[in-house]
Amino acid sequence: MARTVSDVIRVRYDTLTRAEKLLADSLLENYPVSGLGSITTIAEHAGVSTPTVARMVQKLGYKGYPEFQLHLHQELEATISNPIAKHDRWASNAPGTHILNRFADAITANLRDTLSELDTATFEGAAALLRDRARSIYFVGGRITGALAEYFFTHMQVIRPKTTLISNNSSSWPQHVLNMKPGDVLVIFDIRRYEQEMATLAEAAAAAGVVIVLFTDMWRSPVAAAAKHVFEVRIEAPSAWDSSVVTLFVVEALIEAVQSATWEETRERMSSLEGLFERSRLFRRPGRSGRSD
Repeated sequence: MARTVSDVIRVRYDTLTRAEKLLADSLLENYPVSGLGSITTIAEHAGVSTPTVARMVQKLGYKGYPEFQLHLHQELEATISNPIAKHDRWASNAPGTHILNRFADAITANLRDTLSELDTATFEGAAALLRDRARSIYFVGGRITGALAEYFFTHMQVIRPKTTLISNNSSSWPQHVLNMKPGDVLVIFDIRRYEQEMATLAEAAAAAGVVIVLFTDMWRSPVAAAAKHVFEVRIEAPSAWDSSVVTLFVVEALIEAVQSATWEETRERMSSLEGLFERSRLFRRPGRSGRSD
């Protein structure tokens, strides 16, 4: 699917009537579950008529309510698919080309689709938060995306002070929230099969006045409801696993945006860090034996 139902609703929201906007808001409130009931149930929940539902789904480009719901069911199935189900879905439709070519085609499409819908205001807003040294920055990810959070943190702690990596262990985040202050920033990575702890952490942090930046997929983690800036990244790949390539692309672009905007301070920190690396002999130099006589 090139675009989710929620994407279509948001793109066409301004063209809807007042009653249709009430329906759209109701559908987005608990998306996609809110659209899985009967047409009568959906209408009653939104406080609109059944014909309003029928008219709006056609205005969104669907032939009727059944097709509209079919797309919602497909999205829901995609978000809860485990690695085995994802592998089987790709394998059944795999073309007869080499896996390298199939991967390259999928990732190129992911990058193109992500960039075509990425709002530059979202990117600039997140970069401005990350370079504001008055704010503390926290990073956290899930079982797989924790590696992306750590990668982002490792670079940002060189660029600026007041950075913290939160373990994805469910018992580790309460003490971090205790230290968070209003205006601090929490960067969360959460892709499909969304982890409950991410939503719980986001709710607690948002209640403390923390600004949340979210990296998620096209189906949007529940954390999006509490986030100020949301990066919806395409993650589909011909594999049992979701791809992190485009997510990493956006992360590295943000790192460069923050680094270049604060280069004088960053250069000074880098210089000091290199001196510490030299003292600790962390990196091997040509001609150095690693022994002292």
